[in-house]
Amino acid sequence: MGGARFLQGLLHGIGNGTLPGVAADAEVTVVANTADDWWIHGLKVCPDLDTVMYTLGDGIDPERGWGRRDETWSAKEELAAYGVEPTWFGLGDRDIATHLVRTQMLDAGYPLSQVTQALCRRWLDPVWGRGVRLLPMTDDRVETHVAVADADSPSGRRVVHFQEYWVRLRAEVPAEAVVFVGLDDAKPGPGVVEAITGADLVVLPPSNPVVSVGTILGVPGLRDALVSGPAPVVGLSPIVGGTHVRGMAQQMLTSIGVEVSAAGVGLHYGARSAGGVLDGWLVDERDAADVERLRAAGIGCAAVPLMMTDHDATAAMAAAAVDLVAPK
Repeated sequence: MGGARFLQGLLHGIGNGTLPGVAADAEVTVVANTADDWWIHGLKVCPDLDTVMYTLGDGIDPERGWGRRDETWSAKEELAAYGVEPTWFGLGDRDIATHLVRTQMLDAGYPLSQVTQALCRRWLDPVWGRGVRLLPMTDDRVETHVAVADADSPSGRRVVHFQEYWVRLRAEVPAEAVVFVGLDDAKPGPGVVEAITGADLVVLPPSNPVVSVGTILGVPGLRDALVSGPAPVVGLSPIVGGTHVRGMAQQMLTSIGVEVSAAGVGLHYGARSAGGVLDGWLVDERDAADVERLRAAGIGCAAVPLMMTDHDATAAMAAAAVDLVAPK
């Protein structure tokens, strides 16, 4: 959700010419996380791909931040009446159409990247033309699982799918470990490496650094492409004032032993000059005390307002990110 909202502001800034040195016809390629995808009721659900698609295509539910606007839930209610589990995860009636089309195409032998391209013809092309591309990080099956404490288990813990941790448990149970199934064997999706190595600028949005950006960087070859590519890499902190704005970044960072702070996340990504991925890192004004610590680690840093209150505020964040790594 954070990435999708940032994209709205980025595109708004490109359109109104407020991003320094960025042309109004600039092309934007979005590489989306697919590690929280899962199968439910026989359907392939790709939450991050769909959230970006619906958001940029003006079909998102603005209150929930996911799923379709003006949604109804008859199918969910009928499944629950039959006692079909899981009842804690609901697919809206309008949303189901996307998953039906995706699943039918996958069953017919099309890879996820081609399926996504076909779905985007409805959502992105009418709004943005060919100026915005949405690419899955991989066509291979990758899943995120979370280990949580379980007194009834012989090991004292059990492992649940990321969606169960987020939706049913509401991320209220401490995450003891995060397990990425299939990530080590995944291959970059078609066009992903080329998008990174051919870019003029790469932006890491204020998304979850472990289960969103982290999984993308975990696809073999993608971190190397980012580090060795010619484009500057700038990121925006998802931690503001010592906590996440929304979501579960705090729980995920704690599970991997990373300090929950704007500086902690920036240092976790690391300076590209020292083997990390960042040339620049924006923190919120409330975290201005972290700026010198990040600069000392070799990361260009500035403190600016990072709350995405509207498209103009988000476009200003994007402009600050561009300016931070622009040639002076």
